[in-house]
Amino acid sequence: MRKQEAAEISSIKYDGKNDKVEQSKVDAMRKFVEKHDPSTKDVDNLTLRRFLRARDHDIEKASTMFLKYQEWKRSFIPNGHISINEIQNEISQKKQFIQGFDKQGRPITVLIGCKHFQNKKGGVDELKRFAVFALEKLCSRMPTGEEKFVVIADLKGWGYSNCDIRGMLGALSILQDYYPERLGKLYIVHVPYVFMKAWKIVYPFIDNNTKKKIVFVENKQLKATLLEDIEESQLPQTYGGKLPLIPIQES
Repeated sequence: MRKQEAAEISSIKYDGKNDKVEQSKVDAMRKFVEKHDPSTKDVDNLTLRRFLRARDHDIEKASTMFLKYQEWKRSFIPNGHISINEIQNEISQKKQFIQGFDKQGRPITVLIGCKHFQNKKGGVDELKRFAVFALEKLCSRMPTGEEKFVVIADLKGWGYSNCDIRGMLGALSILQDYYPERLGKLYIVHVPYVFMKAWKIVYPFIDNNTKKKIVFVENKQLKATLLEDIEESQLPQTYGGKLPLIPIQES
């Protein structure tokens, strides 16, 4: 981005409250990204706004992030979607489920950490494809007007055999770089002490916006904490609710 152009589009100030100012930033961002990538004209304003918010309304940084996303999407998802045939090794672990909505209408997904093992056949690339597959599933379940989802990461029984730092960082990169402002809240439950060693390695790579959405839940307060945001009728049975867990590929 040229310095003069960057200065012009970054001159619009946003105080975090004025919707008209935010829209003007979206308009300025659209003008710039369409100039550099004409296909952007087919992208809706809500998508551009998510990238803008992910970069604290800095138009230059948000535009750079979005154009990188456009390039990634063309190379990583050339067919526009990830098929189950591309993620068979990940699907076979039966580690992610989807069911219910929280009180804000955000779809809920459950990750079972002890069922994840490093994918030696498909490697990190297949795990990244699985992450995209799951994220697209969640996005497709969002009601009109909703843009975020909720994750319950259950680490009961998690041990060294489930530790996959490269995989965790790969999935984190997909979420933060290409699906910004999609995560509403991440509950981490049944946390074993051994997990904290891996967490200390991963934590520095988590951006500040994502860190604010992470909640470590005490075992004794698990159901009560989840019920603050999720009705019992929408809570998975495994946490005292009424809904069965459905494998994400079957949802």
